[in-house]
Amino acid sequence: MDLQDIYQYFQSPHPIYLAREETVCYMLAVLLDEGDSDALTLMNSIGARHPSYRLSNTIFYSAVQFLTDEEIIRPYWQKLSGRGRPKRMYTIQPKKWDEAKQLAQLWRQSLSKDHRTAKVKKP
Repeated sequence: MDLQDIYQYFQSPHPIYLAREETVCYMLAVLLDEGDSDALTLMNSIGARHPSYRLSNTIFYSAVQFLTDEEIIRPYWQKLSGRGRPKRMYTIQPKKWDEAKQLAQLWRQSLSKDHRTAKVKKP
């Protein structure tokens, strides 16, 4: 390590790891925007949509379990043509649609307020 490495570290965006609460709201936002999805797509879309954010498997599956226990989402199996094994998909329960929208809105609001993702110009 040298001084240039230190300057480079602070000029590069640092990854932001989502907490379970954020993950719950993020997942609902994706399911509302794009419809039913499988776990891999949900996990990978955070990096594609928001490159500075990261999501661990442990937090993700903890959020899935929470949403399932609260009966906000429901898992189901979908057989895709050309694939041998079905995929486990997630859908929002119709009776919880309004609650899902409110939680998804929390995610959207947090994005607009998150000072960590704001672009800072160098002096």
